[in-house]
Amino acid sequence: MKSRRKIIRVAVFTIISTFLVSCGDETVPKPQAYLRLDYPIEDNHVMYDGTCPFTFEFNSQSIMKSKGNCNFTLEYPKMKGTIHLTYKPVSDNIEVLLRDAQKLTYEHVIKANTIKELPFSNGLENVHGMFYQVGGNAATNAQFYVTDSTNHFLTGSIYFHTKPNYDSIMPAVSYIKEDMQNIMETIKWKK
Repeated sequence: MKSRRKIIRVAVFTIISTFLVSCGDETVPKPQAYLRLDYPIEDNHVMYDGTCPFTFEFNSQSIMKSKGNCNFTLEYPKMKGTIHLTYKPVSDNIEVLLRDAQKLTYEHVIKANTIKELPFSNGLENVHGMFYQVGGNAATNAQFYVTDSTNHFLTGSIYFHTKPNYDSIMPAVSYIKEDMQNIMETIKWKK
């Protein structure tokens, strides 16, 4: 009988101890978070009107750097992204330039989920081209080219200084993509 009481006491003590110990707050690891990016409500655009044979408007939040020969970068330090603009004169090589621009975009098809083509045409300024939205973990998420088909050819692409993770950079891609489309829409060839 004594041993039975002793077993019951040990069992009750064990059950109560288990409940007391297990009722504490558990330490749970925090999920990995993404960077919160704040963008200006109103974009201020400034005009590039230098020695190159074209003009365009770009976001004043970016830092323009000349790479020579009418090639530029527009850097977004807070977003760790850069738009690369490359100019080439056209001289009986329009097919090669178009093929190279399209090839550059479709080289990302391995990592891309989708590639959406958006044709662009501004007949008043004789600016025609294509804007590509690349979905997925590709190295670039947006590219474009514009041309007048006879004298000028300009390409643009966005690259981020981080390992591609589309979900985490999507807000920055959306913001900079609008700037790229603005560049396309405001390009004017000089006479």
